[in-house]
Amino acid sequence: MDIDWRWRGERGRTGAAGNATRLPAFIAALAAALLLGAAAPAGQARVAHVTDGDTFRLAGGERIRIAGIDAPETQRGQAKCGREIDAGRAATATARRLLAGRPVQLERLGRSYDRTVARVTLGGRDVAGELVRLGAARWWPRGARKPDWCGRDRR
Repeated sequence: MDIDWRWRGERGRTGAAGNATRLPAFIAALAAALLLGAAAPAGQARVAHVTDGDTFRLAGGERIRIAGIDAPETQRGQAKCGREIDAGRAATATARRLLAGRPVQLERLGRSYDRTVARVTLGGRDVAGELVRLGAARWWPRGARKPDWCGRDRR
């Protein structure tokens, strides 16, 4: 696509008046392109760092939250009890063994708390299902109550 970078006013005259109407359209087009890029289709990337049992960072810096699961928290300000912190540390260790440094396939679904929410597969296996199978996470369907890691709600 060729872009005419010259300033043109009304009826083709050069000047700022014509650009006043073009600038909002250009900004809107740029914003749409950036948003579509953020919700890009499935792709492959390498895991650089595992943050906790359900979040990791890609080599390019993007933070990924694994869709459909919840892992226990590891920070005192976020965990509801000491048992959750202990379980969170174990979940983080499990996720690190599974993901650290490995290439994963992503299906980006949206955004949450400055993270990309995505379905993640590793060697054709669903990472969410694997973390649940290993006991590092629990299923957390959209709209459902957050799982209780402190043993108050046994479901």
